[in-house]
Amino acid sequence: MSDSTVDTELPQPPQPEIPGIPEVVDQVALARLYGEPLFAMPQDLYIPPDALEVFLEAFEGPLDLLLYLIRKQNFNILDIPMAAVTRQYLVYVDEIRTRNLELAAEYLLMAAMLIEIKSRMLLPPKKTAEGEEAEDPRAELVRRLLEYEQMKLAAARLNEVPQIGRDVLRAQVYIEQSLQPRFPDVNVVDLQEAWRDIVRRARLVQHHKITREELSVREHMSMVLKKLQGRKFVEFEQLFELTKGVPVLIVTFIAMLELAKETLIEVTQAEAYAPIYVRLAYQPA
Repeated sequence: MSDSTVDTELPQPPQPEIPGIPEVVDQVALARLYGEPLFAMPQDLYIPPDALEVFLEAFEGPLDLLLYLIRKQNFNILDIPMAAVTRQYLVYVDEIRTRNLELAAEYLLMAAMLIEIKSRMLLPPKKTAEGEEAEDPRAELVRRLLEYEQMKLAAARLNEVPQIGRDVLRAQVYIEQSLQPRFPDVNVVDLQEAWRDIVRRARLVQHHKITREELSVREHMSMVLKKLQGRKFVEFEQLFELTKGVPVLIVTFIAMLELAKETLIEVTQAEAYAPIYVRLAYQPA
């Protein structure tokens, strides 16, 4: 703005500023800078040339780019216009050469193939020794493009299938086990040692009384169950009455084995070489 123009302008009276309200309230803010709305583009804003470059398509390789150009222009893939496709392909290759030379090397190989096919199509067709016409120079390229398109469509259909971790989550249910501890089973050797100890102790207090009596295993089974009734655990030794002699001890032991066989009682111990305990298999609530 020149000095003469400045002199002709009348000074504007200062407008009162209200905190929290922008100067322009009838427009939509373009952006926000530090929380404040911007209603006009700053005149001194510098935008680098590369900042506005947007890549709308990302290609997985030369065949992907070539197929994209053919489908975008609605070309017949069985009758590819090599001149137009090659021209568009080279434009893209020149663009990526300025940014990524390693990536451009793969695309340059396809560009050389397109130029070769285009050159072969300019020559008059040669007939084979059998008098048949030579194969179309584009046949191999068309075959590769069709195979690639089939694989790409198949991959897209597979990607639409629900996948664990992306679309669905595997159901995981945690079932809290019973809080009742399960004690390890008693080893047969430990049971034999406990029985030998009972017999050894019984012989120390036995009486030499010759009598004849009939002992019932069923009766002693009931006696064992009665002793266990209402008690959580009973020591193995407490089930035997040492003062009644060895025959009663034997019948009591047989009765206990029968109860264990019929799963009416459980014989357990906390760990190896620990005291053996007996309890009812069914504990009422």
